[in-house]
Amino acid sequence: MDIHRHNAKAWNVESDGGESPWCQPVGADVIAAARRGDWSVILTPNKSVPKDWFGELAGARVLCLAGSGGQQAPVLAAAGADVTVLDISAAQLAKDRLVADRDGLAMTLVEADMTRLADHISGPFDLICHPISNLFIADLAPVWRQCADVLRPGGRLLSGFVNPDFWLFDHDELEAGGPLQVRHKLPFDAARDLPPALVQGRIEKHEALEFSHSLQAQIGGQIEAGLLIAGFYEDDWSDAATPLNAYMPTGFATLAIKPD
Repeated sequence: MDIHRHNAKAWNVESDGGESPWCQPVGADVIAAARRGDWSVILTPNKSVPKDWFGELAGARVLCLAGSGGQQAPVLAAAGADVTVLDISAAQLAKDRLVADRDGLAMTLVEADMTRLADHISGPFDLICHPISNLFIADLAPVWRQCADVLRPGGRLLSGFVNPDFWLFDHDELEAGGPLQVRHKLPFDAARDLPPALVQGRIEKHEALEFSHSLQAQIGGQIEAGLLIAGFYEDDWSDAATPLNAYMPTGFATLAIKPD
């Protein structure tokens, strides 16, 4: 099975359903505020990215990587950036197109797999904004290498990702009121580690299949690609989203810079 193709279909279904917080395009008021210089974006569920992580945004060439849904990309475009959005989900990209058409924003939209970004775009970019999404791919190394390749010297990669410990637990069991007990070995691969019947059920219901990635793969992988880690923060989620929220940060974010 082509898991990336399956996950693209799953996100199309999720986006068309309209209930996920990651599928809610920003309102015209948010775009108007961004044009006045009053803006913020997230890489993780709650915490706004520090403004000093962005560098000079006006006129900057920005890639929103696997970050469609009508949220970060149009805000950054309204704040003055030249924005390209690359995402595997046509339905999510349609949310960016909706905001762009509604509010008169110029953005370039590219439907593609984040692991093949170099086949579809060319640098140099001043900034890459990569909100939580790499849990849907098996291998991060090609992503970090290609990010480094398309950044200009001094360019910045802002990336959000899920705490890998999140996948120690059976979240179907937790949602059903079960106990908080370790069930999985890391790194987690849904297609490999879940019972075949459960995997098939998720496929039939068009639910995305997930992968955990170690901190070495997430942070060390950026360093191995030639980037320097210059910032880091943790974020929580909500108790409604997961009972793990009471025990640990569920999201991390990094700022990496390509050396001059």
